[in-house]
Amino acid sequence: MATAAWPLFDVAEIAEEASQRAGVDLRSGYDLRSARRSLELLCIEWANRGLNLWTVEGPIVVSLQPGINRYSLPNDTVDLVDHILRTVWGTAAGQYTDLAMDRMTLPEYDAIPNKLASGRPTIIHIRREINPYFYVWMVPPTTPSYQVVYWRLRRMKSVGVGGTGVPEIPWRFVPAMVAGLAFYLALKSKDPNVAQRVETLKGAYEEQFQLASDEDRDRAAFHFVPGGYQYL
Repeated sequence: MATAAWPLFDVAEIAEEASQRAGVDLRSGYDLRSARRSLELLCIEWANRGLNLWTVEGPIVVSLQPGINRYSLPNDTVDLVDHILRTVWGTAAGQYTDLAMDRMTLPEYDAIPNKLASGRPTIIHIRREINPYFYVWMVPPTTPSYQVVYWRLRRMKSVGVGGTGVPEIPWRFVPAMVAGLAFYLALKSKDPNVAQRVETLKGAYEEQFQLASDEDRDRAAFHFVPGGYQYL
């Protein structure tokens, strides 16, 4: 994670602030490990909520091989947010053509009669399994050379073991993370007084996440293009 010019909160500080809000004691090493586990689950929840712009990576170039239709993705890939087919005509810079690829669902891809038909790939089918991968159709011939260029949404990096790790989030999401962890800690508490605060903490968390999420969206319309974003 890049060094920022503002005081970052590590896991222990976020857990301490969240426990104070929830009214939960954070006294032992076990309590900190419990908070760290909840923080990891919170990060997974955020990946399920939608597009976290700071976890978008690309362009990533995959060279297609003649006769091969299946290609692996990094295991921390949540989904692909954009993908194009690049036809390479020569070795000099700029000697290529980029075209959009259509994405097929599983039933649509299964309905293709000959999945090994040779030709220029126009379709991509993404399998979001434990070890994710994608298929292309048609299957690349020997010439010309083809590449798939994609932008992916990946999982947030683990906060690590112990309390010294720093969550991989922009500063504007720190209040949402603290509020979310306070809610998670309250859910696990056996204290009836804390249990009474669960709904209040949940509401505070949802409000903080929505504020951060709205701020994280670009203020100009954009779409993904090779080399970065193109603003409209």
